[in-house]
Amino acid sequence: MSIQARDDDGSDEVIIEDEEQIQFLTKSRLTPQHVKGSSWFSSAFLVVNAALGAGLLNFPAAYDLAGGVVVAVTIQTIFLVFIVAAIMILAYCSDIKQSTTYQDVVYSVCGKWAHTASAVTLLIYCYGTCITFLIIIGDQWEEFFLFVDKTKFCNDPPIYMDRSFTIVVSSLILILPMCFPKRIDFLKYASFVGVIGILYVVLLVTVKYFSPHPTPKLIKTKPDSWMDIFLVVPAICFAYQCHVSIIPIYSCMEKRNIKEFSKTVALAMVLCVFSYTGTAALGYLQFGHGIASDILLSFDPDPEVLVAVVLIAIKTYTTYPILLFCGRAAFDSVYLTLRKIPPEVAESHERPRRIITTTIWFATTLVLAVFIPNIGVVIQILGAFAAIFIFIYPGMCLLKICLDRLDVQYSRRLKGLAIFSLVFIVLGSFIFGLTLSQALIQDIGTGGVKPDKSGYTCGS
Repeated sequence: MSIQARDDDGSDEVIIEDEEQIQFLTKSRLTPQHVKGSSWFSSAFLVVNAALGAGLLNFPAAYDLAGGVVVAVTIQTIFLVFIVAAIMILAYCSDIKQSTTYQDVVYSVCGKWAHTASAVTLLIYCYGTCITFLIIIGDQWEEFFLFVDKTKFCNDPPIYMDRSFTIVVSSLILILPMCFPKRIDFLKYASFVGVIGILYVVLLVTVKYFSPHPTPKLIKTKPDSWMDIFLVVPAICFAYQCHVSIIPIYSCMEKRNIKEFSKTVALAMVLCVFSYTGTAALGYLQFGHGIASDILLSFDPDPEVLVAVVLIAIKTYTTYPILLFCGRAAFDSVYLTLRKIPPEVAESHERPRRIITTTIWFATTLVLAVFIPNIGVVIQILGAFAAIFIFIYPGMCLLKICLDRLDVQYSRRLKGLAIFSLVFIVLGSFIFGLTLSQALIQDIGTGGVKPDKSGYTCGS
């Protein structure tokens, strides 16, 4: 039921139906009083698990595209300032109305239309990322079977070695049961295992680098063209994009405040920077221009690499539900707003709606993952969309808060923050437009299939 009211000064009439609906949904997602929230330490592993994943495997190849280690690390350092700032902006804005999802934060600050736009964009991004995770699972199983029995796998593989079979069956058994719960923090222990797996990959690449290995033929020290420096930006955005998961994680913390959350972010970013930079730099210096789109494909198969393959698969199994949770919340926001479903009706049908949405989401991403063979096709486009969540929406939120407060009282600090927020928006728009056009041109030019440079195939 809509409720109409006028402001105290008799100004424009306000219909608060959507406001009540969003607030009701927000309250329904908050941590119940009898449920103990996550500590700042365990929350850090949820953030790391959301950020670390497919980007780690593709990061060394991104260093090659950018023109070498020095160029890529410089760009990465600059972008990290904005990435961390965006996380803290979102957390600060979420406290205004105790928002529990990314799109609810945008709604509470920027209004209904920005909320709908952010929910739709988030829905597309989470959906594409889930497809990427399933593709990676297929890659890891292929590497596993190549190591176990290369002759059987390459000549006449049995059904259980088929890529489609391994993706579908393993996902049904290991991913689907984790996708149905209502709260995201139940994954904190699985996330810890996932982080251990990522750290093992970092250790593996480091040990392999300091072990005897062939000298690479070409290691870039500068980009082929100045425009190439932007080719690493989608990889950076995709790699560090944990922003859509940040608000659900923050809302489930036992002590929800900026001070506690800053410790979570600090630990998470240290682990991410250490993992990404170490793996990318040492991996690229080891293989040079011949680096594969997936760093593990560049190594000769051995037991140590096999362990990494298994751990990456486990990590991916535990990360998919986090992105599905965020995408499902975005779908809920769009669906309930468009259908104008009253809050009490929405809550009474929450469980069946959650089950149906989860099932359809899982089934369709599974089908698409079977038919898309290469993560490089997806990551460039997703990296462009990630720039929206890292730059544009946080910038919009900060700008709106600053302008509202400047209307009440002028302050140089607020004016400076407003200018900083404009930099966020302009930079995000530029990155989105440039990287998306580059990705589309690259995909169209290669027919949507990017060749793997590793040589780690049945014919080798």
